[in-house]
Amino acid sequence: MAGDRGDISAPRGRPPALFPLFAAAETLPGIGPKAAQALAQMGVERPRDLLLTLPSGGVQRRRLDRLADARPPEMVTVAVTVTRHAPPTARGRPFRVVCSDGVADVTLVFFHPRTDWITAQLPIGQRRIVSGKIELFDGMAQMVHPDHILRDTDPLPADFEPVYPLSAGLTQKVMARAAVAALDRAPAPPEWIDPAVIAAQGWPSWRDALAAAHAPAGMGDLSPTAPARARLAYDELLAHQMTLALVRRDKRRSKGRASPGDGRLRARVIDSLPWPMTGAQTRAVAEIAADMASDQRMNRLLQGDVGAGKTLVALLSALVAIESGGQAVLMAPTEILARQHARALEPLARAAGVRLAALTGRDKGEGRAAILEDLRQGRIGILVGTHAVIQPEVEFHDLRLAIIDEQHRFGVAQRLELSAKGVAPPDMLVMTATPIPRSLALSQYGDLDLSVLDEKPAGRQPITTVMISDQRLDQVTARLRAALDGGARAYWVCPLVEESEVSDLTAAEARFQALRAQFGDVVRLIHGQMPVEARDTAMADFIAGRARLLVATTVIEVGVDVPEATIMVIERAESFGLAQLHQLRGRVGRGADASTCVLIYHPPLSDMAAQRLEIMRETEDGFRIAQTDLEMRGAGDVIGTAQSGLPRFRVADLERQAGLMAMARQDARALLERDPALDSARGQAVRMLMWLMEQDKAIRLIGVG
Repeated sequence: MAGDRGDISAPRGRPPALFPLFAAAETLPGIGPKAAQALAQMGVERPRDLLLTLPSGGVQRRRLDRLADARPPEMVTVAVTVTRHAPPTARGRPFRVVCSDGVADVTLVFFHPRTDWITAQLPIGQRRIVSGKIELFDGMAQMVHPDHILRDTDPLPADFEPVYPLSAGLTQKVMARAAVAALDRAPAPPEWIDPAVIAAQGWPSWRDALAAAHAPAGMGDLSPTAPARARLAYDELLAHQMTLALVRRDKRRSKGRASPGDGRLRARVIDSLPWPMTGAQTRAVAEIAADMASDQRMNRLLQGDVGAGKTLVALLSALVAIESGGQAVLMAPTEILARQHARALEPLARAAGVRLAALTGRDKGEGRAAILEDLRQGRIGILVGTHAVIQPEVEFHDLRLAIIDEQHRFGVAQRLELSAKGVAPPDMLVMTATPIPRSLALSQYGDLDLSVLDEKPAGRQPITTVMISDQRLDQVTARLRAALDGGARAYWVCPLVEESEVSDLTAAEARFQALRAQFGDVVRLIHGQMPVEARDTAMADFIAGRARLLVATTVIEVGVDVPEATIMVIERAESFGLAQLHQLRGRVGRGADASTCVLIYHPPLSDMAAQRLEIMRETEDGFRIAQTDLEMRGAGDVIGTAQSGLPRFRVADLERQAGLMAMARQDARALLERDPALDSARGQAVRMLMWLMEQDKAIRLIGVG
């Protein structure tokens, strides 16, 4: 490849063997302009796309010797003789053709018939082989619009026929014919998968896998675990993980600065804690400290369940930078979350003897100028803030560590601006409070090293979760009154801010008015459309205990930490996603007292909504909840396709092939270690794979991350 031989992010050009697969779809037989347009709606623009658009289902046909053997409703192929035509007696009625096998009859039914076509295809007295779905109608066997009408000399339809996904204007026959033609263009490339993996998994070659996947012999061949499909999925995952491994290598090449902290500040904080750190916290801090001690730039994702103690890990990571003579910054996506972090980190920073400051868009005038000057002079060790921390006038004395919370809410440009704040690019720690199943974490964040917090700190109380119909709302408010009278603090979360014509979901404003009428001055309202000052005042009242019931929208979903709050009421819980419900419930159970989460739903519940609420009642394990969410909704919906950065796989199924993703990641990293320039025979084959999977684009696009 052009330039440095070890740099495959500047590819030479597509190998000629792949040229036929990248021609226009219209070069395939049977694909004219209209069919090409219909294919484009499915994302199929070239033969290569068609090869990776595998059958989504199949039709099992049973060959019958006689009609009496049929078990309606089922797909059958049977030989019959045409005995009678019954043309429609009125407009809109079907044309019926009665056929017999000599003992029993079946009626073929045609709506919107073309009489000349029917009489030519099914002349009276002639024998025909018909194939389609046989059903009973008024006790009589019938077949509506047979799939096949054949003469004895015609080849019979397969016992199992693949069914392709279609868009308007396409038929199964057009798709099947085009797929066969595309397969004829596929080369037999050198093997890019490790031979040991091929042998262990029993996978066919790439070309044989394509042929088998497009000609399934039964429903088992449509399974993600079928050898042909598993191999084609692995090809996609390997190409994707190769790209991420290259991006990771490129990031690590950008020289960092070694920050070998001596542990003295961390020891002060750990000694001040009311209970010991969890094993997961200890492990994560050790992984981060080891990365920071290296002169390679750290790029690590810290993923933790609700209440797993990410804040402490972030603070201890920041102290590594300060022990090394530098500074740290924590950037959060919202003002509420930034101020929450500052409040939570302040006592820990004080225990270490380190100065912490908060900076948001609201800070103005002399106070802001003083913070900026102290930051420049190195008198502030840790800065916590919103995107205000990346404004041009914000200068650090020596920024060593940048921590980004809820990374998915920030764009690449903002991360780059933060990176530019250090003397050299600072180490980067990305945090997410949303548990992500491992397969998604590897696909979305595969260029980052991963630390997972999967234990809850000592002292965390379990949360009792109950489901209650909104027809029993009076019981909920009666129990809530008793709890508030006893000094409890509670959240009441509503899905919308104000009443809407198009939705019957209760609005936060309306619910606030109703609860204020019942409970008086102890109720406050908080939502995203309020002025920031009003929001902060309401939050401050709740934290101080002046307010005991906080009516809110999902603005409190992440980061809000009031240990005294022990009750979470979620109204119309069925309208929230699993991840949101889990985050909202995580706002309670943060102190020493037992906590309750009340899921109020509006009956009747759909099966999926009932399943969501049941899993919430069963478990507090965020990773199990996230896995269930993935299985129920799919990868794009779980993360949110628009901003997820998730690759669009045509064959691979992240819900069911998580093991293959982990295997591909390991394989890609090992190959780059052994063959950094991808010059070996397998390295050259992997280059071809990356061209086939269009990862040349991905390398160029993703290289700025």
